[in-house]
Amino acid sequence: MQNWHPLVEYQREGIAEVIKFGAIMAYVGDKALFQIGGDVLCFGRSLLKPYQMKVFTKALDKQLTPEQKALSLASHNAESHQLDIVHSMLEAPNDSFLHTPASMPLMPNEEITSPSPWNHPCSGKHAGIIRGCEINDWPKEDYQSLSHPYHHAFTQTIQRILGDDWQAQAVAFDGCGLPTYSHTLSELAQLFSALVIDRDKDWIWQSMTQFPELIGGQGRLDTKIMQACDKKVLAKEGADGLLGLAIDHADYPQGLGIVIKMAHGWDATATGLVAEAILSQLGFDVPPTPAPAGQKAVLDNALSEVFAMANNAK
Repeated sequence: MQNWHPLVEYQREGIAEVIKFGAIMAYVGDKALFQIGGDVLCFGRSLLKPYQMKVFTKALDKQLTPEQKALSLASHNAESHQLDIVHSMLEAPNDSFLHTPASMPLMPNEEITSPSPWNHPCSGKHAGIIRGCEINDWPKEDYQSLSHPYHHAFTQTIQRILGDDWQAQAVAFDGCGLPTYSHTLSELAQLFSALVIDRDKDWIWQSMTQFPELIGGQGRLDTKIMQACDKKVLAKEGADGLLGLAIDHADYPQGLGIVIKMAHGWDATATGLVAEAILSQLGFDVPPTPAPAGQKAVLDNALSEVFAMANNAK
């Protein structure tokens, strides 16, 4: 079993009815700032969309509109305006190469009554990859295959941050059909720290922080955080309990990267409570996440003083 730490209790009249376990890692550059729980091994999933698209930042810079760039980085709800942008990214015959599974929207959409590959939350990323493959003269038919040039380029993108000898301990296939690599939380936190340092080198940071409503959508935690933090925080949800935060803060000029992993999988309420507790210590005012009805959320004491303890330990 992974080394999980109790992060949040939902209490009723002082009695814990639910305990949410997880792990948190924070890095500044290539050095750990603080750690709660173990250095959990997990799959990067959609947390790594910024790096999946870094493969094509130069190729797509003049080919996509700012909104299309944002959708290539999104795990979208399939809201109508999001789908309009995704459809605009792939014209015939390139739209025939879209291999996301037929899906219903993540959030209810009365206009959509049947599954479609376009509704999948990763359809924008797949559309961006197909466009990038066309520009690079790479095959478009098998872009999901591990042997495709795209995945070699993606691995090299990760190695530029984690070192040339980095290799994933395991490779699986994500729900969208693309390979996903295993990472420790410390590796993921380093990658998010690097997003801060590299924020002016390509369009990743600007696309996500300028259009947070396109990255997730209504009711989504990463969208809420970015909307509240005035382009100083890049937030990205990852499937099964991951939230990555890349934070531009004067106290951490080498870039602050924080990754939260909930043991039980995706939980916007518990993850939101943890993220807000951390961000508030840095001066960010994120709208509070309400606890479940009739319960009081009590956060682990370590969450309220992580930066003070980390700075005192320097």
